[in-house]
Amino acid sequence: MASATAILGSIRRVPNFQWDIRSATAQIRVMTVDEHPLVREGLAAVINREPGMTVAAQAASGREAIALYREYRPSVITLDLSLPDMPGEELISRLLAEFPEVRIVVITDSSGDVRVLRILEAGVQGLVLKGMPSREILEVIRQVHSGKKMVPRQIASMLAERLSDETLTPREIQVLRLVAEGNRNKEVAACLSIADETVRMHMKNILGKLAAHDRTHAVTIAIKRGIFQL
Repeated sequence: MASATAILGSIRRVPNFQWDIRSATAQIRVMTVDEHPLVREGLAAVINREPGMTVAAQAASGREAIALYREYRPSVITLDLSLPDMPGEELISRLLAEFPEVRIVVITDSSGDVRVLRILEAGVQGLVLKGMPSREILEVIRQVHSGKKMVPRQIASMLAERLSDETLTPREIQVLRLVAEGNRNKEVAACLSIADETVRMHMKNILGKLAAHDRTHAVTIAIKRGIFQL
């Protein structure tokens, strides 16, 4: 992942932090995006208690998030990637295409390095893991609002460890995705209009790059790392 070096150089780790209300210079208006009402309400309660912050809007889907952003123009968006109408990555892309100034903090339970890197490359400024203390989530929101990039220390360390890993090519990802769906080599070859031997060559390369013992292990690693989702 050659581009990971530049990204890691631009991000900051979530620090130990204590907010001083005297340093607040502007009200941070947050829009929360999550399909679960209880999660939105819980996050809103935390944000609304924080000096200098307020929840301006709440969205349950990607389309609603776009409409509400157009109406309220919040300072920061907190986003769960699991949405009922579109992948979170698609919402990120659509928001940034229409509003290049948008600041997004992704709240996720995924620590797969490939998916995380893809999110950061797309233009997301902040990333927090579900289960992090609320004070750290609030700190990420503040720092992203000020123009910085923020990721948890454990994710930054994980990305740094993966810098030397070989990445799968788009064709190798296609092959492995078809394998994950239960297709044998001949069926994969037919789907992609390539020779059986070419599929075997791709699988050999995939196993080597992922340090996988077999096809099933390769699929498990790919899903865990966020290379693709079933």
